[in-house]
Amino acid sequence: MKQYQTLSGKASKTGEELLKEYLSVRQKTIHICSRLEKEDYVVQPCTEVSPPKWHLGHTTWFFEELILIKFFQSIKRFNEKFPLLFNSYYKSSGKHWLQGERGQLSRPTVEEVLDYRKATDDNISKLFLTYKNNPEIDLLLELGIHHEQQHQELLYMDIKYIFGINPLLPQYSEAPLVKAQKPVEGWKAFKEGVYEIGHHNPSFSYDNEGPRHKTYIHPFRISENTVTNGEYLEFIKDKGYSIPLLWLSEGWDWINNHNIHCPHYWFEMDDVWHEFTLHGHYPLDLNAPVSHISYFEADAFARWKGLRLPTEQETEIFLEGISEDPSLQNEILQPYSAETKVNQVWCWTRSQYSPYPGFQVCEGPIGEYNGKFMCNQFVLKGGCIATPYGHYRPSYRNFYKAQQRWMFSGIRLAKDLI
Repeated sequence: MKQYQTLSGKASKTGEELLKEYLSVRQKTIHICSRLEKEDYVVQPCTEVSPPKWHLGHTTWFFEELILIKFFQSIKRFNEKFPLLFNSYYKSSGKHWLQGERGQLSRPTVEEVLDYRKATDDNISKLFLTYKNNPEIDLLLELGIHHEQQHQELLYMDIKYIFGINPLLPQYSEAPLVKAQKPVEGWKAFKEGVYEIGHHNPSFSYDNEGPRHKTYIHPFRISENTVTNGEYLEFIKDKGYSIPLLWLSEGWDWINNHNIHCPHYWFEMDDVWHEFTLHGHYPLDLNAPVSHISYFEADAFARWKGLRLPTEQETEIFLEGISEDPSLQNEILQPYSAETKVNQVWCWTRSQYSPYPGFQVCEGPIGEYNGKFMCNQFVLKGGCIATPYGHYRPSYRNFYKAQQRWMFSGIRLAKDLI
């Protein structure tokens, strides 16, 4: 029988620090939803977009299921049917509602879900007073905190999609957009050799970021900037969506079967290209990073430029040593700097999402967190404008299917030096 990795080690922070962070992160989720009307909470326009109410419930179920029920025997579930509704894909934790049918459920009400969150927060606080310095609880709480931060980014993505399909084009944020500056083009070259990638310090990481290992890299150069709207518009003007030689076979079928001819959220109005954002719709900012691009589009654009997408390994060694910019802790939810290396757009790589050498899934439900999705998806790197501050790191491996583009995904280019 296959051996699974057990959850071991210690959290990167003390229990007291984790509890403080837990309460802060939980409040941030409520803040994200505070601008919504009740009608917004239950909308699900497509399978991959979940209703905001579901995110509020699911992130709460995660803590209830993996911590409270396991360690606090006197605690009863808030509602015995909530696991069916708010479990996402953890098969070992029982049956769950179909992802594409989450928006069919008007009940529980938003208020009931908020009560569920409050009761769970109270119980988590009580648990930490009872079980101080329990390494396993600390590890699970830290995982749950980062899981909720992932859902904060998903909330921004899903709210944008929900508002973006509405003919009224509702405005989520009243914060002013930043006018992008024209980036100065630059490239960074890397020599041929053996490099190390993967997480390698005591801070938190997901299981799919390790083990750290050696990888051989051929000489290459990688763009310091991400591709801008203006550059991508040139691709459109050059009939890039009509040239089959630029496209992978599946990509060509996809753009034709779904009438794709521009990035998601772009539209023409009075012969001027506009883009829908969480701040409303505006004329296209030509110097801002292009976003909401599928892998198929990113790959076709790179081929049109006579270049290619970088590999996951190349991107990680490029990002090594580049930290988050604290000034990005603001209310701007639209990429605005093609020169900023991280936390603007997730950049597609040409690498399939697969396990690193020596990777083992953990036992129990948390073993379903990442490993079982290592099939038919591509890795993205770099964080995006909606990624919570402190959540990003160079070893972070995001992953999506080739046709998906409702996330803040963009393009960084590379070239062989062989």
